[in-house]
Amino acid sequence: MQYTLFSQLSPLLSYFKLLLRAISTLIETLKYPHLTPTSQNHKLPPGPKPWPIIGSLPEMLSNKLSASRWIHKLMKDLDTEIACVRLGNVHVITVSSPTIACEFLKKHDDVFASRPITMSSYLISRGYLMTSVVPMGEQWRKMKKMISKDLLSPTKHRWLHAKRMEEANNLVRYIYTQCNATHNSNNKNINGGFVNVRIAAQQYCGNVIRKMIFNKRYFGEGEKDGGPGYEEMEHVDALFTLLNYSYAFSVSDYIPWLRGLDLDGHQKKLKDAMRIINKYHDSIVEGRMKQWKEGKKTEAEDLLDVMISLKDSNNNSLLTSEEIKAQITDLMVATVDNPSNAVEWTLAEMLNQPHILEKATEEVEQVVGKNRVVQESDIPKLNYIKACAREALRLHPIAPFNVPHVSLSDAVVSNYFIPKGSHVLLSRQQLGRNPKVWKDEPHVFKPERHLKDDGSDVYLNEIDLRLLSFSTGKRGCPGVVLGSTITVMLLARLIHGFSWSAPPDRTKIELVESETDLLLAHPLVVIAKPRLPQEVYLLD
Repeated sequence: MQYTLFSQLSPLLSYFKLLLRAISTLIETLKYPHLTPTSQNHKLPPGPKPWPIIGSLPEMLSNKLSASRWIHKLMKDLDTEIACVRLGNVHVITVSSPTIACEFLKKHDDVFASRPITMSSYLISRGYLMTSVVPMGEQWRKMKKMISKDLLSPTKHRWLHAKRMEEANNLVRYIYTQCNATHNSNNKNINGGFVNVRIAAQQYCGNVIRKMIFNKRYFGEGEKDGGPGYEEMEHVDALFTLLNYSYAFSVSDYIPWLRGLDLDGHQKKLKDAMRIINKYHDSIVEGRMKQWKEGKKTEAEDLLDVMISLKDSNNNSLLTSEEIKAQITDLMVATVDNPSNAVEWTLAEMLNQPHILEKATEEVEQVVGKNRVVQESDIPKLNYIKACAREALRLHPIAPFNVPHVSLSDAVVSNYFIPKGSHVLLSRQQLGRNPKVWKDEPHVFKPERHLKDDGSDVYLNEIDLRLLSFSTGKRGCPGVVLGSTITVMLLARLIHGFSWSAPPDRTKIELVESETDLLLAHPLVVIAKPRLPQEVYLLD
């Protein structure tokens, strides 16, 4: 009989696996006495049986789906709304039930208010200096107080109104220019012009936050038509890279001794993106700080000035230059993602259901008329527009999961044991599509489901977590007002100012998610045509 190397080593491997499993069981028993076979306490949520030491990493890495899609398939196969997947020595708890989600972020908010230590969050935050990803502690309390009180307060929101309006006007001018441009000599007879909605939406969001922070739209010269130049495109692309690879199930986050090897390539992509962002941000921050130090600047004109001029109780600078740079990146990423994605998906869904687009157009025209553009003061009256945006946030979230929460102590949630150090992930996709909550065709775009019988205001946030837009609890997004304003203004300006239609060679928009993220698989490129008097577009 011939023996291969594998057949010779097979018995040894079997013994080695048994030894690992025995060691792992002993470690679990010592670390979590609740989990012993004789324990009368609560069990972990259902999930796959993990390998010793490495957990379920082999199954996650070997499947053809992305990590998030693999987890969602696992939950579907297990028919559970809460699951536990052990990756390395980390218990990853995933949740698709609003009721259970509220237990985590409301009832047990104090226990789950921290963030995990990961390669991506460390790089993006310059060593945990920004608000969103810093673990619970003094740095988080300092930055959260500063954000809520000094940057995103109602007073500052009103103060920055003119800058937001300037960029909303620039958006309208830019699309109006595209309407009058001939992009393809074979389509000269098309009434209107082709518009890449993804570029328009993402760059509008980028313009707004750049204007609010740096008091400038462009890092370079921009384009003559009001569109983004190379610098702005590179900047926004880098921000989306940070978004896509933050907390992206990097192997080294679960097996620490693999850190530095960058086996999945995430570290290189993040470092490259941070180099681009630092290239544009750092010189502006350092130059502005020098102006304040030398007394050449004494009054705040934007949020960068506000951060530089803040003082602590001893009249020293509240924030270091590194904290300011980190927080700017935090604000940038948080502003460009949800609004642009929600509006692109909304317009795509509307083009496939023209009655929705018609109803939204009728509402905004009834409120605004045809002789001016939409203003922020109109937003409270645009309930159907807001319902459309809210439906997009429900059905087409920007990311599969929220930013992870970490348990600071052992806890029992929904009658399951959640060990200290667990990473808790709420599924944006499955919360918004949960058939027990959204019983009327949960996979169909229906804005009417968000309208209230009494006609009261529609809001984009959802404190009961039936959809995950701005989250809730201590880690809830402090930018609810700003994010909602940017989203609704973007959608309302597009619908009010222009008629939209699919290209002549297409009868339907293909509503397919990308294989690598949750954006449309292909950017939405459609035809826009001005629908207001010409003088309305000549905005100052």
